[in-house]
Amino acid sequence: MSNPDGNSTTTATAADKKKFSLIRWLKWLGPGFITAALVFGPGSLTLASTLGADYGYTFLWVIVVATVFMMVFTNMSIRIGLASDKSLLTTIRDKYGKRVSILIGVGLFLVAASFQAGNSVAVGMAFAEPTNTPITPWIIGWAVISISLLFFKSFYTILEKLMLVMVAIMLISFIGTLIMTGPSLSGIISGLVPSIPEGSILLVVAVVASNFSVAGAFYQAYLVQEKRWTEKEYREANAEGLSGIFVLGGMGAVILMCAAAVLQPLNITIESATDMGLALQPLFGNQAVILFMVGLFGASFSGLVANATLGGNLLSDALGYGSKLSNLSTRICIMGVMAVGAIVAVIYGGNPIGLIVFAQGLTIFIVPFIGIILFMTANSEDVTGKLKIGPVSQVLGVLGILVLFVLAFRNASMIFS
Repeated sequence: MSNPDGNSTTTATAADKKKFSLIRWLKWLGPGFITAALVFGPGSLTLASTLGADYGYTFLWVIVVATVFMMVFTNMSIRIGLASDKSLLTTIRDKYGKRVSILIGVGLFLVAASFQAGNSVAVGMAFAEPTNTPITPWIIGWAVISISLLFFKSFYTILEKLMLVMVAIMLISFIGTLIMTGPSLSGIISGLVPSIPEGSILLVVAVVASNFSVAGAFYQAYLVQEKRWTEKEYREANAEGLSGIFVLGGMGAVILMCAAAVLQPLNITIESATDMGLALQPLFGNQAVILFMVGLFGASFSGLVANATLGGNLLSDALGYGSKLSNLSTRICIMGVMAVGAIVAVIYGGNPIGLIVFAQGLTIFIVPFIGIILFMTANSEDVTGKLKIGPVSQVLGVLGILVLFVLAFRNASMIFS
């Protein structure tokens, strides 16, 4: 029997088939859903709401394409994590040199720390807006709660369960909102047909960037190793990881359809994630607002914790202090990201635009480079062995790298124009 890329695997036995029962699948869940929670933050929610309100169902096809690229690069990371007993940055250090490893690790840490301020603001808004209270106490309170998680011995287990709960909250909230709004089936079908309205090319790029995160894909190698999966468990690891990415794309699509069904016919403009919830109130009452705000909290808090975990974990590994979440150095780095995000959010008064621009500037130089290194490593037989990516992933990987350069060019043109 062969996997989708054409690489040979062992013949499936009856025991193998049982692995794909619903109960066993639920037991696998963890790494992929942490990645989904990491990528789908308040920014993704705001963008999907805005696109639905302004363009209806037009950009559904872009979410599908971006999700496919995310699956391909996540699969690369899964293969590397399973095939090597070393962390991904250590593997890169051995293969490409210490400077390359440090550049990637420190770069991703800075990007994570920069965007953490936005996550802190969003989680505060999820409570401040509905309760009409100041945002600062909420920012500080949730930062303290996030940091307190690091003091538990089994931090990874807590992280895994927390992200599953947050993703479940988002799914229930957003799907519940979608059912209340009643989208158009014909509109959904038309939205899956590729088209780019005049003057919207930058929005297409933004949708791809929102759903195709190389940083999230890169970190998947660490998560499967924390799960202690081995090369023999490739099928389980891949099924779980890609399930999380499928959910990631699904959440963006659901939010877009909600906005397309309700806001676009009324010409309502969305400028923030909270606007989406408040815009539903006149039509569906407080129930819709509460549902959406609960989903916003899920997106914000999951991004708050997962983003800090990625940044702190990779910084610790890049500096040679180890990659395990159980390491004290790793937890201190994670705590640093959380604290920086909260402090910046409070100082900037809930509007950390400067840090976000700084993060975008780093993305210009770091993300395409990371995509190339991840692709080359997954395509290297001396690293991945039998799990080396096949022809389909190679072609899609090259296309994905080209997309990353387009995203970088777009960011550069916006920042330096």
